[in-house]
Amino acid sequence: MKQSAGPTHPAPGAGVAALRARSLDGLLGHLTPSDREAVRRSAHALRRLLRDQNARGTGTVLVAYGGGKDSSYTVAFVRGMQLFAAQRYGETFTLRAATNWHAGMPRAVMENIDRVYEALGMYADPACELLLVEGSHVRPFAVDIPRSPQVTARNRTDILMTGHRTRADARPTFCNACNLSMARAFGIAAAHGEGADLIITGDSPDEQRAYTAWISQLARKVPRHHGQGRPAGFGQVLGALDDVARAYYADIHGPRELRGPDHGVPSQVPSHLRFFSVYGGTAYDAGSHWDLLTRHLGFVFDDLAFSFTESDCANPALMAHLRGLKAQYLFHRDYREGLDEYAAFALKLMRRKEFPQPLIDTMAARYAAPEAHTVLRARVNAFAAEAYGLDERQLVCMVHSPFTAAGAALRPYLRSQAPRLAEHEAAVRHLLSAQTTENSTTEDTEDTADGTRLTADLEELSGLRLKQLRTLYGSDLHPSLVQHILRGDPHKERIRTRHTPDGPEVDETLSGR
Repeated sequence: MKQSAGPTHPAPGAGVAALRARSLDGLLGHLTPSDREAVRRSAHALRRLLRDQNARGTGTVLVAYGGGKDSSYTVAFVRGMQLFAAQRYGETFTLRAATNWHAGMPRAVMENIDRVYEALGMYADPACELLLVEGSHVRPFAVDIPRSPQVTARNRTDILMTGHRTRADARPTFCNACNLSMARAFGIAAAHGEGADLIITGDSPDEQRAYTAWISQLARKVPRHHGQGRPAGFGQVLGALDDVARAYYADIHGPRELRGPDHGVPSQVPSHLRFFSVYGGTAYDAGSHWDLLTRHLGFVFDDLAFSFTESDCANPALMAHLRGLKAQYLFHRDYREGLDEYAAFALKLMRRKEFPQPLIDTMAARYAAPEAHTVLRARVNAFAAEAYGLDERQLVCMVHSPFTAAGAALRPYLRSQAPRLAEHEAAVRHLLSAQTTENSTTEDTEDTADGTRLTADLEELSGLRLKQLRTLYGSDLHPSLVQHILRGDPHKERIRTRHTPDGPEVDETLSGR
């Protein structure tokens, strides 16, 4: 079958040519001489690779853009390659930048992305595709796009159901489903339209091989859904992730809750799709190009979005908050002590990731401030309510995980957090242990006034529906697949802590971001 001609970009009009010239001059003016040379070398290498694999037209190059400091520099660097190619050869590739939207991205992140696109002249350049992936849907990026109720509801449920299975262990609670959704968005963006030819990555070949091996190891522990028809190349990696995602969601939500494509990872990407690494060609840590980020690209390190991490998500602030709640409500210590524990752990992660020292100092000062525990608590609670519709009472419930494992922690939770229901513990257990059939509803199984009131109370306390609470009641804490995922994740550390106010110090693994 004849291959489609694919995207081509003939000599641009005077307006676009002038825009590209200004954009390239502005960008190169904020790069070091070594990075300017890296742009030129990388543009030549990418052009050769696109020709070698017979890319359609001038080729389409995909960059995943989360809105953080590192991915912002990656977008700028690849934009430089695109502009240099246009100047040098009179034609250039299509640059497809794709952002996976999720509820944890505050407005500040979208505004950073918008300023970067504007500063680089990408909005007005026909050779740029600026995409936003919402679940399984793709649309042009827009800074003022309203929140998707469907994506928000799915993100909220993923957090609550995983949190109740792990006693609100930070990394799996907030990152497992989010990472799977990013993989799904990657596959969707790579297959969009006529597909991408290359994916830009900052990982070294060794890192790419290690990540692929880790995915394969996880996939061997779950049922396969692709059989002998698994695609080759990057599609094979996505197929393995699809197996992991299906098994993960079936375990966390229950097999009956799996509906539609949003719980899988699409793997039907172009068979010729390859990675192009800029690793080694340029240093993309923020400290190496601070002036470019803050002055030229207009990147702002928002107080909420920048919380120990890449400034593309406010969930790490929620992770710190949950540690404070765990210290207060589970260990009966002070909220501030839990916040300090998480801050010490996360600052170590920042140093390990070689964050610029000014950013580390900023975070250390923010969490050490005398008013930090009250100011941060209020701000994070406001974010949880706005982003996910969750209040602190529901976060405290998740910290206790009272419904999981046949209600192993139900009695102390009811006594401390819902004393009015403590005397009705037997009725609560009866309600949670009742089985529903495929076609039954809550009203079918509990049609008494007492049952209806009890259901409403439990749903208000937890933020979950009765059917979901029953799934938790029949599930174990710390499911094996979650443990396997966490075992291969470097974002964790053993700390010394106390599980009672005056008790002995014990070891505990803290995870986060």
